[in-house]
Amino acid sequence: MKPLVALAVLLGAASVLRAAPAPATTAATNPPVALANTELRVLPFKGPNRQYQLHIALPTSFGEKKDQRYPIIYVTDGYWDLPTMYCSYNNFTYDKVVPECIIVGLGYAGEKPDYGVLRNWDLSPAPVFDQGENSGHAADFLALLEKEIIPLMEREYRADPKHRVLAGSSLGGLFTLYTMLTKPELFEGYIAASPATGVAGDWLFAYEAEFAKASRPINARLFMTGAEYEWPKFLDAIKRFDTRLAGRQYQGLSYSFRIIDGERHAGTKAESYARGLRFVLAPLAPETGPAKD
Repeated sequence: MKPLVALAVLLGAASVLRAAPAPATTAATNPPVALANTELRVLPFKGPNRQYQLHIALPTSFGEKKDQRYPIIYVTDGYWDLPTMYCSYNNFTYDKVVPECIIVGLGYAGEKPDYGVLRNWDLSPAPVFDQGENSGHAADFLALLEKEIIPLMEREYRADPKHRVLAGSSLGGLFTLYTMLTKPELFEGYIAASPATGVAGDWLFAYEAEFAKASRPINARLFMTGAEYEWPKFLDAIKRFDTRLAGRQYQGLSYSFRIIDGERHAGTKAESYARGLRFVLAPLAPETGPAKD
């Protein structure tokens, strides 16, 4: 082989070698992506065939400001919804339009928990989806939240008892509204994203009617949404409940409702939680209006 031809062959081979892709790495060789300033805490108390777990996101300054208490946001279905809410919250703290907060996702521990079954039990105030006794235990879950989880967070994580928010989507939104109509003083802010207001034969409507008879104030801020492309009956129930709330004009209640255009049921979460955080935390916002130079 002539020298120039041999050199060309070698250079060509070298370029092929350089272009060859690196061998694929397995997932086991790389760490998983994790959210900063978060922790999982398995709780010592259990419910029927379940053990509860908290997904806790702490403020950036939590380790430095040892004497500071922080507003706290509880969100149902933390295994799904805490990351969504936490991302919006981080954007807002950067913009200085919400205060630093603790966010707690309510969830379940254990090997491969069946979230659908577990949440049906805890988040529904009445039997839903033909589940019979496997649903309708929101009163017990609210008691657990009030008597165990809230005291734990205020005792060990410096959560501010004056500034509590409860949020949830779908059945979690139903639980949020149920809580507001059961213990309105427990939270100062409520975010109900696409709440399942029509389940159990419009149970929530009858419950709200009984609450209204007592003429109790609701000294809180409520943000509720529905999705433009929800299932029609589901969206109709949300709109009917919006009409009901708006007509009551509860003393002390600051209420905002929004239809999330172009979205279906689960697609409301990002905008609902983002807009909801801005609304319920507005009185605590470090800055408002256009950004300052």
